[in-house]
Amino acid sequence: MARLLFLTILCALPPLVVPIHNSSTGGCAIIRPPRDGGIRYRGLTQEQIRSVQILPVDYEIEYICRGNRVIVGPKVRKCLPNGTWTDITQHSRCLLLCPRVWTSLENGRVTAKPPGPPVEGTVLHYSCHAGFILEGRNISHCTKLGKWDAPKPTCLYDRNYTGKKKLYIGALFPMSGGWPGGQACMPSAQMALDLVNNRTDILPDYELELIHYDSMCDPGEATKLLYDLLYTEPIKIVLMPGCSGVSTLVAEAARMWNLIVLSYGSSSPALSNRQRFPTFFRTHPSATLHNPTRVQLFQKWKWTRIATIQQTTEVFTSTLDDLEQRVKEAGIEISVRQSFLTDPAVAVKNLKRQDARIIVGLFYETEARKVFCEVFKEKLYGKKYVWFLIGWYADNWFKIKDPAINCTVENMTEAVEGHVTTEIVMLNPETVRGVSNLTSQEFLAALMSRLGGKNPEETGGFQEAPLAYDAVWALALALNKTVAPLKAKGRRLEDFNYNNHDITSEIYRALNTSSFEGVSGQVVFDAQGSRMAMTLIEQLQGGSYKKIGYYDSSQKNLSWFGNDVWIGAGPPADRTVVIEEYRYLSQKLFAAVSVFAGLGILLGIVCLTFNIYNGNVRYIQNSQPYLNNMTAVGCMMALAAVFPLGIDGHHVHRSQFPVVCQFRLWLLGLGFSLAYGSMFTKIWWVHTLFTKKDEKKEKKKQHLEPWKLYATVGVLLAIDFLSLMIWQIVDPLHITVEKFTREAPKVDLDVLIQPLLEHCSSEKMNTWLGVVYGYKGLLLLLGIFLAYETKSVSTEKINDHRAVGMAIYNVAVLCLITAPVTMILSSQQDASFAFASLAVVFSAYITLVVLFVPKMRRLITRGEWQSEQQDTLKTGSSTNNNDEEKSRQLERENRELQKIIQERFSDC
Repeated sequence: MARLLFLTILCALPPLVVPIHNSSTGGCAIIRPPRDGGIRYRGLTQEQIRSVQILPVDYEIEYICRGNRVIVGPKVRKCLPNGTWTDITQHSRCLLLCPRVWTSLENGRVTAKPPGPPVEGTVLHYSCHAGFILEGRNISHCTKLGKWDAPKPTCLYDRNYTGKKKLYIGALFPMSGGWPGGQACMPSAQMALDLVNNRTDILPDYELELIHYDSMCDPGEATKLLYDLLYTEPIKIVLMPGCSGVSTLVAEAARMWNLIVLSYGSSSPALSNRQRFPTFFRTHPSATLHNPTRVQLFQKWKWTRIATIQQTTEVFTSTLDDLEQRVKEAGIEISVRQSFLTDPAVAVKNLKRQDARIIVGLFYETEARKVFCEVFKEKLYGKKYVWFLIGWYADNWFKIKDPAINCTVENMTEAVEGHVTTEIVMLNPETVRGVSNLTSQEFLAALMSRLGGKNPEETGGFQEAPLAYDAVWALALALNKTVAPLKAKGRRLEDFNYNNHDITSEIYRALNTSSFEGVSGQVVFDAQGSRMAMTLIEQLQGGSYKKIGYYDSSQKNLSWFGNDVWIGAGPPADRTVVIEEYRYLSQKLFAAVSVFAGLGILLGIVCLTFNIYNGNVRYIQNSQPYLNNMTAVGCMMALAAVFPLGIDGHHVHRSQFPVVCQFRLWLLGLGFSLAYGSMFTKIWWVHTLFTKKDEKKEKKKQHLEPWKLYATVGVLLAIDFLSLMIWQIVDPLHITVEKFTREAPKVDLDVLIQPLLEHCSSEKMNTWLGVVYGYKGLLLLLGIFLAYETKSVSTEKINDHRAVGMAIYNVAVLCLITAPVTMILSSQQDASFAFASLAVVFSAYITLVVLFVPKMRRLITRGEWQSEQQDTLKTGSSTNNNDEEKSRQLERENRELQKIIQERFSDC
């Protein structure tokens, strides 16, 4: 039989082979299993179990029992290096389990000897609470058959009892976990119970007793504890949970047991839902009470853009939903909304990447350390950032060593400096004695004494302790208020059970109308059962929290102390400030080019005056002076266009800028048509009349009528005028602003410069420029061709056509180079202006100098100032001069020589 028990095995791990030692050293000898049980050998096969004699050091065995038996004694043993098993002196036995229902007694106590599960040999001792009489045996034994040897007794109410009757409060205090608030809240509640029980004016016939467990702030753990509270005696008249997650679970289940729930440490906004939690009250205000204060601070510091990061739990999600609605109503934008479950690294990096500056953080204290460790790594702190946190963390929460993070205390202290907290006022700031006859400072002194001198900063829930204290008082006062109404109905508080709705309704009514002065301030519940309170605003300055103001959301009153301190010059901006900065033309460049343009206009005036004054001189008349006058006027108009070309937003208002654009276009367009058009007309007619075949030329009398020249210029001018007019009517010029890449300033400022540049443009600017540039370009190329074709022509009708050709060469080359270069450099205002304006200036200078300076020089050096009539009387000649005669003679000789050469070649 023993051999079969050894074979009992459940392999908890997949084929994990444990080395087997068959020597007598370096392991433990195999031991026998308990009676009616076996041993589970982990990692061994059945063949190994049959042959094993020695098990290795650190190997563990587990006892198992058959049927409904349970193991009593060590369940697991481990092989020690000295060759013995752990707890070898304690026996492990498989014993029958007696029914557990005998282990609890309504209105009484049950003591088990020995403590532990009720197995064979266990003795239960029964006793009743004060005011109750035990009916039945006061002792019961668990037999070897797994049955009790006596019926379960009962505790009957003693109507003759004149002492205090006990009312039980079932409490769940989080002594550990994410928020270990029970460390201070439980002593506070017990202190309140002691004072209430000693009062003769509050519940004189009753005594309140607290039955509490550690929920670890974990809803899963709280589920098991809630089951024990509800299914074990005695009956609890009220439940007092802490932590929002635990309170949500308890409050939702409590309605099924007809129980009032009074929480001291739950801030979840979801708990304000009366339909879901009809019997829930809390002395801790809802977390949404922070949001009006936050919005008030955003408006005070003129922030319109915030970011949020939250731990993914219901309390923080509900709070953030409420905040989102409030900031939307206030015209504030939530630009970034990040969340995380356990690891905030990615969420913090996203905040950094999206330029979050004003950040609201919603998470528990343990996660806060993780967040700010990542904040330190990402440098998401300092004068550019403000963090808003919940104020119920321990004062030294960032200094507590946490194995979950890899940041030092110095790192954490640096990262959290300057953050702002909003905290519900949990301790009455005024020195007044409330219903407990204690001031807030006296309460703190008594609490410190009960805590045994523990450091408040290291005691979880120290800030919420006044709320737990006042919660007990609120319950005691409400129960006291129900005594008379219940008595009138023939009922008593001790008659409460989980099916009695009348008593629950009276307690609910009494709590709903509660109003008293507690150590946490005025205790009043709103229609949703939440506490109404003021909000304290604090800022971490130099590693410690400083009060900087209070906000009363009910009165919308902000009391500001004015002692807020910032790392920078003041509250930071809610985003990187982008300063729009227009790029303007260099004034030195504009002034220099303007001087050249002004001198060019002066030169044009001199040339025009000279040409008009000497219009009767034969040599001037032979150069078509009216066309030269048009050229001079066109050059001056083009030079005048340099001035509006350099005028920008630095000189005129944006509303006047389109007018400047119009001036540029019309002056350049008409100036080009006059200056270049008159030169083109000369070269065109020279090519038309004097590049024909010799036979036709001899037969045809050379004659040039001036009106044809003027008509040609007029046609070119009309084409430009009409095209410009259509352009301005169909698609007028307006301002467009070009944006460049943002630039950081040279000084250390939290701003970016957004360079802007104004342009004259229209909706279809490229189309219009293509048409104009195409037409002008063809005209320039044609002018170059005609100038080349007529370079050897000599005629007295237009005696300066060679100079005109030279001017056309220079103007065409400059324009053909400048136009594309200017378009490429349009984003560089100085370079674009320099190319365009200097091209205009040089073109005008070259044209004026080439056309007019030789004429001035000839008239000055040769003294040919006489008019055509005077020259005829003196020389008796007609219109021919010596130079022209010589030229014709040379041409005749040239033709004769060509004929002789051709004849000789033909003879050969």
